[in-house]
Amino acid sequence: MHSNTASPTTVRPFTLRRATDGDLDGVLALLAETAGWLNRRGVRQWPAAGFPAERITPLIDEGVMYLLDGEDGPAATLALDAHADPEFWAPGDDPGSALYVHKLAVARAHAGRGLGEALLDWAGLRVLALGRRWLRLDCSKDNSRLQDYYRGQRFAHLRTVDLSHRASGALFQRPGGLRVHASGLALSVPEHV
Repeated sequence: MHSNTASPTTVRPFTLRRATDGDLDGVLALLAETAGWLNRRGVRQWPAAGFPAERITPLIDEGVMYLLDGEDGPAATLALDAHADPEFWAPGDDPGSALYVHKLAVARAHAGRGLGEALLDWAGLRVLALGRRWLRLDCSKDNSRLQDYYRGQRFAHLRTVDLSHRASGALFQRPGGLRVHASGLALSVPEHV
């Protein structure tokens, strides 16, 4: 078999869909698992126990919270919307020209499989599909490893906004579309997503 061909026995199908009310517990569990993992590593971007339902339910209700299902249940989640945090994104950034990634989390059992990269690529394609220019995010201003991860996904660091009441503040963006090197992950996305 050619080295660029994925073997049907090694490809694990994943399906991306909008999260529903019934997914709240699964989304909260993914976010709590990731928050705990980050906090054990000294990264204080998210609350140590994860987010309260009151922070996530509106994202589900608005239809901007997505869930990546694997064979064994929820594998990853993210929110993608047009909300530019006004504490970070100024009018000069042309906030309406972008979509914003929030709450990207991959179940630790799936870490290192390219799920985060695949979700960011999907988000980059949504940017183009909606006629926007940029995919943007903010992340921990003190987490150089996470910042390097985003740089590796073609994001450029624009600036860091240092607000004492926010752990986040490192602002990144990349043009809409795919990264240069796609992972080849089998990701099924229904047309209505």
